[in-house]
Amino acid sequence: MKESQGMFDDSVVYVTTQGSQVRIDGGQVVIYDVDGDDGELGSFPVEKLDTINVFGGVNFSTPFVATANEHGIVFNYFTQNGKYRGSFVPERNTIAEVRRAQYALDEPDELAIAKAMIAAKVRNARTILSRKGVRGTTVLKDLGERVSTASNKDDLRGIEGEAAERYFDRLDETLVDDWTFETRSKRPPEDHINSLLSLTYVMMKNEVLSALRCYNLDPFLGVLHADRHGRPSLALDLQEEFRPLFCDAFVTRLVNRGTITHDQFGNDNRLTDDGFQAYLDKFDDYMSEELTHPHFEYRVSRRKAIRQQVILLRKVITDELDDYHALEVLR
Repeated sequence: MKESQGMFDDSVVYVTTQGSQVRIDGGQVVIYDVDGDDGELGSFPVEKLDTINVFGGVNFSTPFVATANEHGIVFNYFTQNGKYRGSFVPERNTIAEVRRAQYALDEPDELAIAKAMIAAKVRNARTILSRKGVRGTTVLKDLGERVSTASNKDDLRGIEGEAAERYFDRLDETLVDDWTFETRSKRPPEDHINSLLSLTYVMMKNEVLSALRCYNLDPFLGVLHADRHGRPSLALDLQEEFRPLFCDAFVTRLVNRGTITHDQFGNDNRLTDDGFQAYLDKFDDYMSEELTHPHFEYRVSRRKAIRQQVILLRKVITDELDDYHALEVLR
């Protein structure tokens, strides 16, 4: 597949070429340039895929949809510049026992899992700041210790909110001179850094969603985020521990290394088409990079680490583990 057309790793494909079609040919998923002259852009074994992310004007053949449903391939729809629109989730041989255990979680169990996730998020925030040479983060350490004392979800949300505010107050110190960050803004993002953060949080949320679906957990039944129609609360819960460690670290890398520049944004603070393609190239590379998993103590890709966290979460939910071991990196 041409580098400008999309990317592939063991299980995830990104399709960005406008006017292309996802087809099935024998046992291969084929990306074909229908409107252009490039013909076949890529071909991937059906059995290796679990997620296809499509951006903008990309369509699917009917035989492919049937094959995707049969083989459990999820495809996520985004606008051309990365705004999430929805997903096709195939019928799976869902393990009812897992879902029953998840729905049976009581408030103390949910709180214990949520506290582990937020403690890891605060610890990871300190780690990211420390790696960038930011000192004086004692307040984050204190807030991390307060997590264990939270007696209910509202208390925990309050601690998490204060920690996020303190962390974002220092994020500007991790950036090179021609980049600044004043405060977190979302809809719309008020500057280029906020735009990159929002985009990366969306991309990471979909990584987590895919992992939860792979292991038969309901992504809409959370342990901390409040229930809301259409909100994948459990995915947002699990994503918390990855926000500083994977998302924010990725954004600072992009700008500090000059991979993304201010010239690659439009007037709406959104990446241009070329900037977005450069972003996707680097995001997939980043998710394929390896780290030593702190619980399992062997090296895995970031994408695999997310899936391992889902396995740990499922084991806690089904009483195979006593405690949830969040992904927490100390240095």
